[in-house]
Order: sequence, then structure tokens, then C-alpha cells
Amino acid sequence: MNEIALPASWAGHEGHEAPESYHIEATKSLVDRTLRTLKHDDMFGVFDKQGDCRGGAGGPDGLYHQDTRFLSSLALRIGGMDPLLLGSVLLDDNGALVVDLANADFHGEDGKVWLQRDSIHAGRTKFLCGNTCYERISLRRFAAVGRLIPLEIGFDADFADLFEIRGDVRKKRGALSVAIVDGRTVRFTYEGLDAITRSTTLHFDPAPTRLGERYARWDLDLDDFERANLVMKIVCTMEATGAEPPHILSAYRTARRTRNGRVKERSTIASSNELFNAVIDRAASDIDMLLTHTEYGLYPYAGIPWYSTIFGRDGIITAMELLWVAPEIAKGVLETLAATQADVTEEAADCEPGKIVHEMRGGEMARLGEVPFRRYYGSVDATPLFVMLAGQYLARSGDLATIRAIWPNLKAALEWIDRYGDTDGDGFVEYMRMTDRGLANQGWKDSFDSIFHADGSAAEGPIALCEVQAYVFGAKRAAAEMARALGEDGSAYEREAEAMHQRFEDKFWIEELGCYALALDGRKQPCRVLSSNAGHALFAGIASPDRAARLARLLTGKRFFSGWGVRTIAAGEARYNPMAYHNGSVWPHDNALIALGLARYGHKAEVLRIFEGLVDAAVYDEFRRLPELFCGFTRRRKRGPTAYPVACSPQAWAAAAPFALVAAATGLDLGHEEGMVRLANPALPAFLDDLVLGDVAVAGSRLDLRLSRSGEDVTTAVTRRQGKASLVIVK
Repeated sequence: MNEIALPASWAGHEGHEAPESYHIEATKSLVDRTLRTLKHDDMFGVFDKQGDCRGGAGGPDGLYHQDTRFLSSLALRIGGMDPLLLGSVLLDDNGALVVDLANADFHGEDGKVWLQRDSIHAGRTKFLCGNTCYERISLRRFAAVGRLIPLEIGFDADFADLFEIRGDVRKKRGALSVAIVDGRTVRFTYEGLDAITRSTTLHFDPAPTRLGERYARWDLDLDDFERANLVMKIVCTMEATGAEPPHILSAYRTARRTRNGRVKERSTIASSNELFNAVIDRAASDIDMLLTHTEYGLYPYAGIPWYSTIFGRDGIITAMELLWVAPEIAKGVLETLAATQADVTEEAADCEPGKIVHEMRGGEMARLGEVPFRRYYGSVDATPLFVMLAGQYLARSGDLATIRAIWPNLKAALEWIDRYGDTDGDGFVEYMRMTDRGLANQGWKDSFDSIFHADGSAAEGPIALCEVQAYVFGAKRAAAEMARALGEDGSAYEREAEAMHQRFEDKFWIEELGCYALALDGRKQPCRVLSSNAGHALFAGIASPDRAARLARLLTGKRFFSGWGVRTIAAGEARYNPMAYHNGSVWPHDNALIALGLARYGHKAEVLRIFEGLVDAAVYDEFRRLPELFCGFTRRRKRGPTAYPVACSPQAWAAAAPFALVAAATGLDLGHEEGMVRLANPALPAFLDDLVLGDVAVAGSRLDLRLSRSGEDVTTAVTRRQGKASLVIVK
């Protein structure tokens, strides 16, 4: 086949066999230490079990604001020694970190113990509100002490950019200074190369006995006062100064009200299995924590610590997974992405008119252009997914006013698909970065080595991904429905969707594999690789039923299914590695979309297999949480899944996965226009005898549904109904 002519603006057509400078260095594993994360709006914190930060030692610990680490080190010592850890928990709603500590044995100069361990209890309670980290330290003695007890807090701020922490090396940095403001206040100031002054101000109450530039010390008399309480407020601002924040109790009430008010009306899930209930409750709390009020609207930030910002693809998929539970999240995502949609061509940002943003960053390196991600558009799938989500949101909510308001944005996205996404005019949407600084691979598997041929050689671009064509098919069908709802003719979109269906089946199906190709390369040669991308064809509905049946068996067979979930790449493929980011690992969101696709085609046994595997994996986690991903090693008896060393936890689309799995298993479909709740061949996994879906909202009505399993049979009852909505069960 002749080589495809490439647009002049595309930066070559070579394969990309070296990591970009934006991948996450893994010299430090997050698995080494179980970290605790807190988040409130644009601030997040990463702490160890003690409640300390050791980010200065090369880890990700610290307090972050606008992609900058404002506090890199925090260490509490009692009597000149590290305290003993008794317990460390995140509250169930992620609202605070609570740590219980005790003193170690205190030795005198003669080497003898003058105060035995566990004589003093120290409690730390830490939470975030606005741009401030609050901490209360409470001490109580349980034995006579006989002398003053020194309590010391060491601290430091490096103002490292998040991309520095991820592994990038900068040639030059701004100027850092520190000053004691008064007897209870220390301020670090960083004059950035981007002409922004960032400051970290630490306020202590009561005033320390001694205060230095990087430490505070109190000499406490616990014999006269059995208890002692200290409060520390750490304020992160994009300016040189700032007023002292509100009182700790007032701030805690504000933080709770904010969390509780993120999503005003949400369906609930409860079951007969307490462990599953814990998984669902933690997932809901993680979503609440990651939801952020931005200048554009409510948006689920992608994940902590690496992706606590707006990501187009992540936000869309998270909203899709949560659509039946909380449709207003989809509304916020749509409005945000419409407001940030590209309207010009900018090669450095892989930006073209109509394209949906991939990633937005506010750190110094992004502002200076040292990394291209201040507002970066290098994802090929976010744009068709944006249109798909809009169609799903309209069907779910009936909110035609929002769709009408963003209809120009949706049409611009469709124009991008046809004009910029398919530059060579073959009917498929391809990607190729516009400069050598952009992401080389621009689907959700965006590692440098994730798109390859059967022999392991890298695919040369421009690359047409399997799942992207499925998303385009879904986008065109959604556009047709939305056009009709707005009184326009949608038939052209229907014809385009059907044409894509035919092209896709003709060019992507590999009969000998029984699977769709991972991608077509720049010469239109298929990547004959068994990949989970094919499962997204089921999610979007582009696969023919007979091929969907073959895929269902394949994806849940031994090569793909690890026992915990579907691997990104099947075992035995050239680049298969269960420890690789995208070439053999298990991603919960990937599995959730596959499960929704399997449910679409009626393959409930396969849905339940994925459901059971992922929930089992979450139960092994300390917080009953699904991380961004875990390794794809085959499941072994009496052992949990193997963690991935630098996975984000929590991650929005992983947290949303259990809600999508419930919808897939029950066949839940909420039709606003018909005012109807449909359950298509409802099924429950073996670990659930009863499942209650509460406050299921449709067309102004609310229902409580109870599903009960007896063997393989599931019965359903409406236990509460408010309004006229009806329940229809389809077998």
C-alpha cells in the first residue's frame, strides 16, 4: 500500500520509542508507604500514616495548590523522638485524617528510661478548607511526667512544580526565602520565573516557646495541665501575603457544608453485603472529594497526586459512569468542556478549532511553557466522547435547555471530527502530535509504548484507534437524537454513523483473532493485537451482535481476565507485561466501560465476572478503594491484587466504576422522555443477596427499588414511589 500523505503541520510519521519527558518517574514507589490523601477544591495533601510529609526526601508527600508543592516537609517529634504510631484513619467521608500516637521511651543522659512509652497520647486531626490546611494536636498524659516535655514541629517548603516531582529536571528555578513574621507566624515566599509570588504561611496557636525559620517548639508542662491543645494553620496563596484564615471549628463546618452540597440529589446504593457497602460508600466519598467548583462549573478532578486538575477524557468517562446516580455531574462536565473548547489552531498545544481539552495546569512550568499542558488538547477521544456524553445526558435528564446552550459547541466538535480528526479523508479519526513536545499517543492508553503491532514493533502514525472509531459512531448517533430534539434534521448524522459502522467492521475486525484490531497505523495496516480497547466497541454499540458474543467470551477468558479484571493487553502478546502501565495491567474504569458494553449486548454472566473481580480487589484495599490501576498478574488463592507502584488513589473514573458496574448488572436504563425505569435482564453477583437502589430519579419521579437474588433468579420490587414513573423489567 502506498504511504499516506501527511499534513504538513504533523510532526513526522515516525514511531515513538522513547518516553516523553512527561511520564511519571518510578524511582519511588507509592506502595512503600501507605499514604493518606486529603483534598478540598484546588488544594490537596499527601501525608504518611503519622500525618507527616516527607516529600523533601524525594516522595510525593506534601501540600499542593495549583500544581505546586507549597509544603514539602512536616515532622512532629515529642521529647526529641519520633512518636509511636497507634492508628491512622481517614474519616469515612474523607473529611479529615485522624492519627493516634504515643511517646516512645524517653532516656536520660545516664541511658535510663525516665518516662516509659505510652505515657502520653498525642492525637492529630488534619483537614483542608479552601487554601488552608488545618491541624489540631492534642496531648494527654496518663502518668506523672516530672519535667517539661518538648514538642517540636519541623517544616519546609520547596515550591516544586508537580512535573518536577514527577521526574522533570529544570535548568533554572525562582528565588525562595523564609522569614519569621512574628512570634507565632512563619512565611515562605517563592518568586517564580513566571512573575507570580507564591507563599506558604504557617500560623501557630498558642505561640511556640521557640520559633525558627523551619521549626516550632513548645515546652509543655503536662503535670500542671493534664491536656494540651495546639493548632496549626498552613495557608497557601498565589501572593506574598494573606490574612489569617478562620477559626478551626468554623473552617471545619464550612468544609463539611461544601462536601455535603456538591451533589444535592443523588441516588443511593445499599446491600446485604457490608463489605460491598463499604466499597460503595468509599467510592461516593472519593467522588465527593474529587469534585471541584471551578470557574466553569462543577468538575471531577482526575486523581491524586498526579492528576488533580481538569482532564477532559477523565471527566467525561467519570460522568458517564455516574450518569444514573448524579446527572448534574455530567452537566458540570459538559459546561466546563464547552467553555474551554478550542477555537484556534495552536501547534504547541495540539490545539484545533472544536477540539475538547485534554488537560489544564496552573503550575509554574506550564505557565512558562516548559511543559505544554497549561491548556493542552492532545487527546483524540475527548471530542467524540463529549458529544456522546451530551446525548446520554439529554436522554437521562431531559435537560434540553443545557443541550441547546452548548449545541454550537457540539456542532463544532462534530466539525472537528470530520475536518481535523480525519485529515486524510478515509472516514476514520486519527491522531498525530503536531510537535515533538506533545504526547506521542493520544488515546486513553497514552504511554509511549502502548500502540504496537503483533511483532512488538511500534505503530507509525497517524494512528486510528479502535475505540475512537466506536466513540465517533456513538457521537454521530447521539448528535442525530439531539438534533431531532432541537427541531433539526438529524438524518445526516444517522447516515454517517451507519457508514462508520460498515467501515469499522470491514477494516478493524480480525477474524483469526476473533477481535477488533487495536488500531490502524499510518499505512492503514491493522495492529493485530488483543487489547481491551475492543471492549469499548461494545460500550459504544458499534459491534455486530455475533462479534460482540465472541468478544464477550474472549475478554473474560484466560488470556484477558486476570481474576481481578480484564487486562489492557492479553497475556502472550508481544509487549504484554502485567506490571506495565497500559500493556497488561487492570484498570477499573476500562473494565466498567467493558461491563456496560457487555450488558448492552445481554452478556450478563460476563458482566458479573468483572463485577465480582473488581469488588474483590477493592475489598483487599485498606480503604476499600479501587485505585487508578493495579498489576495484571493472575489471581492466586488467599492473596490480593498486586499494586501498581505509582497509581493514583483516589482516581475519579476508578471511584465511579462500582456505580457503572451496578448499572451494568441490573441493566438499569432511565428514560426521561418515557418517564420509565427499565431493568434489562437484571442479575446480581454471588456476593449480593439483596440490593437496594434508593432515590432513583427520572422525569420528576423518585423510586426505591429492591432487587433480591435466589440462585440465578432476581426479583424486583418498588418499595417507594414518588411521582408517576413506572418500572419495566425486560428479560
